[in-house]
Amino acid sequence: METLHALSDVLQIAEDWSRDGRGVALATVVETWGSAPRPVGSHLVIDAAGDFAGSVSGGCVEGAVVAEALDVIETGAPRMLEFGVADEIAWRVGLSCGGRICVYVEKVA
Repeated sequence: METLHALSDVLQIAEDWSRDGRGVALATVVETWGSAPRPVGSHLVIDAAGDFAGSVSGGCVEGAVVAEALDVIETGAPRMLEFGVADEIAWRVGLSCGGRICVYVEKVA
């Protein structure tokens, strides 16, 4: 799928997937610092098969967000994710442009 969609498109995709009976999670950028590639309010919608649409980081951390979202879909427990150069996981999953982002992931269907 394309990775960048307008907010209304991402929410429509989430609604369509939910209507199709798929488990769905929504990831939302809630805080940024420095040269974060996506602004606060950017969204990524993920289904239980790992399909996704939208973007929270321009490709820097989408894989990690999708992996966390799959667990959120399964458990129903939302979580806050933080990515940046100061994180202990910065060398595994980080922002190539520097900066920091916080992404809230919640189950929506």
